[in-house]
Amino acid sequence: MSGQPAGSAGQDPGASPIGPGSPEHSPAPVGFIGLGNMGAPIARRLLSWPGGLVVCDVRPEAAEPFVSEGATAAATPAEVARTARLVSVTVLDDAQVRDVVQGPDGILRTAAPGTVIAVHSTISDSTAVELAEACATHGVHLVDAPVSGGAPGAEKGELAVMVGGPREVYEACKPVFALWAAMPVHAGEVGAGTRMKLARNLLHFISFTAAAEASRLAEAAGIDIAKLGRVVRHTDAITGGAGAVMLRETTAPIAPDDFWHGVFTHVRGLGEKDLSLALSLGERLEVDLPLGTIALRDLGAGFGVGPGEIARRAATAGADVDGGSDDHSNDSNGDDGGAR
Repeated sequence: MSGQPAGSAGQDPGASPIGPGSPEHSPAPVGFIGLGNMGAPIARRLLSWPGGLVVCDVRPEAAEPFVSEGATAAATPAEVARTARLVSVTVLDDAQVRDVVQGPDGILRTAAPGTVIAVHSTISDSTAVELAEACATHGVHLVDAPVSGGAPGAEKGELAVMVGGPREVYEACKPVFALWAAMPVHAGEVGAGTRMKLARNLLHFISFTAAAEASRLAEAAGIDIAKLGRVVRHTDAITGGAGAVMLRETTAPIAPDDFWHGVFTHVRGLGEKDLSLALSLGERLEVDLPLGTIALRDLGAGFGVGPGEIARRAATAGADVDGGSDDHSNDSNGDDGGAR
């Protein structure tokens, strides 16, 4: 199958079977490369795969607990791929992924046609596409399959895995992924899994920065920020946090007669009111709240309903954040909303 296009799997009746097969019908072994904080708990759940598990890590001692429970240890990625038909890779970065796949002792040295390489590391989407093209010349399928949920999710078997690759390759991997992922998602073509992960992590780390901003405001106001953190964790567990508003399939503006228009107009009104009050408090306490200023400006547009009255008043007044008092901002473009 040398030279087979990455997306043609399953279209040729003579093509090699994809992946390790069904768990009910004499499946082939699966492999796991990289037994660190994330990889080890994922691999541990693969000990129950009826076809067997082959593990590999640059630290031989990392494989020992798996061998004691029935897995086979391999010294190199190439040795893993001699028998495993689905090889998961959880290593540090793009360079390590390239070495594991294409290096002198890499998976492609021995992988049989139909083998699937699943890269769970967060790498560049272009790296995933390039490697998938290289693998296709060997009849091997590569999917980018980054995970979300962190080490706690890995320990509990509750990770989300976002898979970029042909649908039939995703389906072939799904029975294995289901052993350790509570939410497998087919993101699209190769590279789409990584792009989804990067968007998810953009939200994650911006929210961390927003948490720091909120903590500064609370601390300046004499609030116990540890108690605030408890409130945030409690209420986000109820409301779903930022994910609770990610309900639409597009970011396009919403027509006034659309159901969602009323929903997001209501949320925008609540949000703009609370943001303006928080920014006003920050101004009085001389706490800079740049993310809060951006949120007031962009909340309505982000929802697809445009800015509300409070945001429009703030913009007209030169980002007067409390919607009616004199403008105290020294920034001519109003980007910091006078929140200093």
